[in-house]
Parts: sequence; structure tokens; C-alpha cells
Amino acid sequence: MTEPRSPGEERLVQLAEPEKEVAAGTRTLVVGPYLTRRRRSSADGGEGSNPRPPEARLDEITGLALAIDLSIVQSLIAPLSSPRPATYIGSGKVEELAGLIRAEEIGLVVMDCALSPVQQRNLEKAWGAKVIDRTGLILEIFGRRARTKEGTLQVELAHLSYQKGRLVRSWTHLERQRGGFGFLGGPGETQIEADRRMIQERMNRIERDLEGVVKTRSLHRTSRRRVPYPIIALVGYTNAGKSTLFNRMTRADVLAENMLFATLDPTSRAIELPHGEKAILSDTVGFISDLPTMLVAAFRATLEDVVEADILLHVRDVSHGETEAQAEDVAVVLRELGIDPEDTRRIVEVWNKADLLSPDDRERLSTASYRTVPERRPILISALTGDGIPELLSTIEQHLAMGRSTYEVDVAPEDGQGLAWLHENTEILGRRTQENGHTILRVRLVPGKEPRFLNRFPEARVL
Repeated sequence: MTEPRSPGEERLVQLAEPEKEVAAGTRTLVVGPYLTRRRRSSADGGEGSNPRPPEARLDEITGLALAIDLSIVQSLIAPLSSPRPATYIGSGKVEELAGLIRAEEIGLVVMDCALSPVQQRNLEKAWGAKVIDRTGLILEIFGRRARTKEGTLQVELAHLSYQKGRLVRSWTHLERQRGGFGFLGGPGETQIEADRRMIQERMNRIERDLEGVVKTRSLHRTSRRRVPYPIIALVGYTNAGKSTLFNRMTRADVLAENMLFATLDPTSRAIELPHGEKAILSDTVGFISDLPTMLVAAFRATLEDVVEADILLHVRDVSHGETEAQAEDVAVVLRELGIDPEDTRRIVEVWNKADLLSPDDRERLSTASYRTVPERRPILISALTGDGIPELLSTIEQHLAMGRSTYEVDVAPEDGQGLAWLHENTEILGRRTQENGHTILRVRLVPGKEPRFLNRFPEARVL
């Protein structure tokens, strides 16, 4: 059971989550401080290596701001040749935006970059408005989306990790000294040292709680393996339509909205494949470009369902202009999780939102899909209308069948229990009834069930 927070920890949580002050409806300016093409084309990596055009990047960060109901007054690109140590953008642009912020009565500025604590503080002083960077905005979204205890703990851990490195001169009150008492905080311990210590203690407690979550998930996975049902996980860029597809395939009602990070907490449901086999379908948090490392680390317990899955459905929004770049961003995160994005036996590409394509584009993608070799063939679907879902289910079945054995088994008419066992534990691929009343079944089964099958049906013939 989670221990109650002390008064000091309550203050710590307030300190460590400054983005919680961001309120829906706040008049907001979104700024994209992107390096110029000349600078981006240089082999300097990091912020300058993002291949997307500035307009697409600005659209995405604006969508992130809209996901928490901010009132976007204006979105603009601020080209720069190189980041400035004090304010990230140049002093002239800082003064120009200060005038806009005052004139439009803007209360929040979202910067699509990674700001240092000093840069954030200097911009807030210059503009008289709250400033958050890309990481802070994503953390705010995650904080609002989390519903389960696990998700809440993971978000708080990420917040603390983010804020711990921002205590250095972030606020003037942190430079004050306070007297110590007992063995906690000796005489003259500065407020910044006390806050840093409190943050670390809280992080240690959350990590202990999350260890329990990992153990519980591990037990659930172990029990699922005993059944065993194959695990199919949906992965993809945020807002690619994973939750809509999840609802379509499971007839569930998971939140599925046209917004970034609509799904945060993982959800699993049983589905039935064309030949009767059951599988577990898992919906997961969406990925995004420049996803903060601390979030990947914090959500590792959740993403273990992805790591353990038998089949990964990489859902792509093929109607989006940056679908190729988004696919590469997903591949980057998969590699961080130790998954080879080129594993064609395990990963199936799902080209979603075909209903948003023009007839010509839909025909072009359909042709491109069928010209691809079978093991790498993407499936063009519309999760919204259901087009392509039967083909997707059939493809999932084919991928699961790789490495499985197929048998022909003769079931006597009086062996009703044996027939029921086969329907429950195998895929029935074919069936014919003979004149003597015997039923000849062609079945396929997972390796884990093969010993029980052969013990029950020793006369079964391998095909």
C-alpha cells in the first residue's frame, strides 16, 4: 500500500509540477524556434537533426497545446541560426514577442524546444508570462490523461526527474538558507539542497511503488501465458487511430478522439481471429517525435506489454503529410525498447485512415500494398468505417501461424469432449464429416499446447 504523503512531500509535489498551474482556456502563444535549413543540414545532430519542415512541426506543437484546451491566440515560427545561452532565441525576437504578448494579453508561451532552467526564467522575466517548453507541455498532457494509479505514479516520476535538474537558480527563494533540525538538513542547508533531497526521496518511494506494479503486470502476463493467448499490441504515432482500431476490433468503448495523447493508460481486451483462436489486444500510449527520455523510462512498465507482445500492429495515419517521418519516430522508440522495427515476422504495418484519402491516393496505396512481398505487406484499412479489418485479422492469423504445427485429426462421433477441446484450444482450419459419422479436422496450434494435444490425440497426423 502506498504510504501517505507528508506535508513536506505535498509541498514537493507542488514544486515539482509547475505545469499544473496551466489552466484550460489560457490565452497562449505557440513559438517554433527552429534552426534554419542551412543549420539543420549540418551534421550537428540534436535539435538541428529533425527532418520535418518547420510548418509541420509547428502544427504538431499547436495540436499538443490544443489537447489540453489552451486558447491559441497565435502560432509562429522564429527562425534562428543557433540557440542563445540566455534566452534560446535572439534578443530582438524576445523584444518583438514581448510587445505581442502585452498587446494580446497572453498568459502562457509554449516553446517547441528544450529550454534550460535559466532560459525559461529569463524568458518569463522578459515577457511577464509563464513559459513552458516541449517536455513541460507533454508532461502536462500526460498528467491530465493519467487515470490509473500506475499512470499517475509514472507521470509524477517523470515530472520529478524533469524538475530535479531545473532547481539550479530556477527560483530566487531556493538560494535562501534555513536552519537544520534533527539529522535531516544540517545547519545552513540551503533550500535548494532540501528540495533536491526531498525530490530524490519521493522518486525513490515512487520507484518502489512501481516495482510492485511491474510485479503485478508480470503475474498477469504469466497467467495469460498459461492459457495461453497470443498478445497483440497496437503501437504507433499519437493520433494515428490506435484507439479507434482497438474499439473496432474489440467492440469496446475506449476514449478515441481526434487529439494527441487521447490514450495514456493501457487497455487490453480479448478478440477472436477468423479461425476461432482468441488473442489479447492491447492499446498503448502513442509515440511522438522528441519524446522525452524520462517519459520512455517512466512508462517502461506500461510499455513492457509492447516488449512482450507476439505481434505488433504499427498503426500509421497514411492521410498525414508527415506519415513517413512519424513512422521513423516510432522506429526510434521501438529500438529504445529493444525491438527491431524491421522484424517482419512480428511487426505488421497498418495503413489507417483510408477514408480520408482521395480515390486516387487510395488506389495508389492499395496498389503499393499488393506489390509488396507478403511478409512485409502493409494492410490498408479504415478503423472508422471498418474497411480492411477482415484482411487485417487474417494477416494477424498468418503471422501467428509462422512456426506453428498443423495436424489432421479424426474425432469419433461419441467424443464430444474431444471436439469441444479442439474448438477451445486450436484453430480449426478445415472440417469434413465422413459417412461413418467421424469428423476429420485440420487444426493448427501453438507449440505450448502441442504436448497436451498429442497426448489426447496420439493418432493425429502432421501435415
